[in-house]
Amino acid sequence: MVAEPKTLQEAIAYFADPQRAFEYAVKLRWPDGKVICPRCSSPKNSFVKTRRLWFCYGCQRQFTVKVRTIFEDSALGLDKWLVAIWMLANCKNGISSYELAATLGITQKSAWFMLHRLREAMRESKFGRGKIGGGEGGTVESDETFIGGLTKNMHKGRRLRVEGLGPFKNKTIVMGMLDRDLRKVRAMVVPNIKRETLQNAILNNVTYGSAVYTDDAIGHDKLNYRFVHDVVNHTEEYVRGQVHTQGIENFWSLLKRTLRGTYVAVEPFHLSRYVDEQVFRFNHRKDGHRKITASERVAAVMAQVCGKRLTYSELTGKDADTLHSSPTGTGEKAEIPF
Repeated sequence: MVAEPKTLQEAIAYFADPQRAFEYAVKLRWPDGKVICPRCSSPKNSFVKTRRLWFCYGCQRQFTVKVRTIFEDSALGLDKWLVAIWMLANCKNGISSYELAATLGITQKSAWFMLHRLREAMRESKFGRGKIGGGEGGTVESDETFIGGLTKNMHKGRRLRVEGLGPFKNKTIVMGMLDRDLRKVRAMVVPNIKRETLQNAILNNVTYGSAVYTDDAIGHDKLNYRFVHDVVNHTEEYVRGQVHTQGIENFWSLLKRTLRGTYVAVEPFHLSRYVDEQVFRFNHRKDGHRKITASERVAAVMAQVCGKRLTYSELTGKDADTLHSSPTGTGEKAEIPF
């Protein structure tokens, strides 16, 4: 039996065999070896080897390993999907759709759609996850950053539209919280930096009584009612003993390096997916003091592909039920030039 890959070169050779890629995906989806119908949950089925699918005796329908996953209805084989997962999960600064298209031999449009579906799989589910912080001495850093280009670099027409709106009106706001003990981060696009918005996010994600360190922005005041709160004034200092936000600032540098260097321009209503991508990579760097391997990151993505679906109409905002309004509430869909 061929050993599982440890490098990109080995992964491309390993997944080039469609049968091996199929067996790899089946093992990760049903690790106990018991194949269950994703539609009716019936364990009674028979495998059609020549077509790599099963016939379910419960709902009397056929199903493949792709059904009810992020891969559903994709014409691309698992050999391409698994290589794409490997590259997106392990490339520190992400991978552009043009580069992925050239690597896999597919169109740029297909690669772009593929990457967004994988970002959907990387998104951490809100159900079943606990709050960060907590315990004795549990410490959380909280901060916000503004994503968007400089006005002076904009096209004249767009520059005229945003001038006079204030310094941050053309920006998209991302809020993040870092658990220092777990070295795990949570980040999300928020509509504004009002007290209600920022503190609700902290209350929903941080255990009461944790130590929370922030900057001295007005939106963070009165956190001491529920948390051990201390602030650092960045106009005077960046670190005062254990009071600082340098950890979450490190995450912001990684996120902005990815956006500026690899993706170059991101539309505001897609930004949350790119944030989810960077959060996944940041949270899967280490398990305690042990470095997580590339193959383990791929397995972590595969563990989250089930029960998620992203269609092209949803992605492009053509589906009326999608949440594709701009995070700033303006409905603007122009790209953010960096």
